[in-house]
Amino acid sequence: MDTHRVPARVSVVGEGRLGSALAVALEVAGIEVSGPSGRDELAAPADAVLLCVPDAEIAAAAEAASGRAPFVGHTSGATPLSALGGREGTRFGLHPLQTFAGGEPPERFQGAGCAVAGDTPAALALATTLAGALGMRPFPITDELRPAYHAAASIASNFLVALMSAAEDAAAVAGIDPDEARALLAPLVRSTVENWVALGPERALTGPLARGDEDTVAAQRAALAEAVPHLLAPFDSLAEQTRALAARKVLA
Repeated sequence: MDTHRVPARVSVVGEGRLGSALAVALEVAGIEVSGPSGRDELAAPADAVLLCVPDAEIAAAAEAASGRAPFVGHTSGATPLSALGGREGTRFGLHPLQTFAGGEPPERFQGAGCAVAGDTPAALALATTLAGALGMRPFPITDELRPAYHAAASIASNFLVALMSAAEDAAAVAGIDPDEARALLAPLVRSTVENWVALGPERALTGPLARGDEDTVAAQRAALAEAVPHLLAPFDSLAEQTRALAARKVLA
């Protein structure tokens, strides 16, 4: 198969949120898709097998898919290609830099970044071509750099959700229930993210710490200490990070 062409058929293994979303999006892109199949099912023969399984199950799933396609890839952001086993030149990685909670339309992949990898130029070309067919923006990532890359993704997505959960807890102290808190805070969060994208972190920073208003920060901390003391550790840590960012803003 010419790896610079979109593969005619892809076998997707893994019936979770990403596997299900990828199967639909690949079909919309004009690729024949087998699956998503269960982890304990034999992958159908194809031009490429794409494993959408938990990191700990990649090695076993790759072994089960051996011989079913010229190329076998995983969708993990953190796992090295060596976990796929097999022969050199058959292994690739495709990690969409996007979040899936279930039921998203195929367009969710459009414009998203995609970390691609391959253990040979041909395998990398296959991953790059697949990402492009889905409308994503492929960029190469090596096994050595995967942990730092995946940490960035986790901070931007997983930690943001945890942070907004903490914001809900703080809002509850002010008598605002979670549903209302999300509705009220959402425009602020969206504007903040848009400013970060457009301006960078230093210029996007606002609020009491950006102004050097430590009295207000102390009052915030005292309110949390009384009602939700479990938030003090993240509040203090993030306050220090914000002070450091504010100092960079002054120097800039």
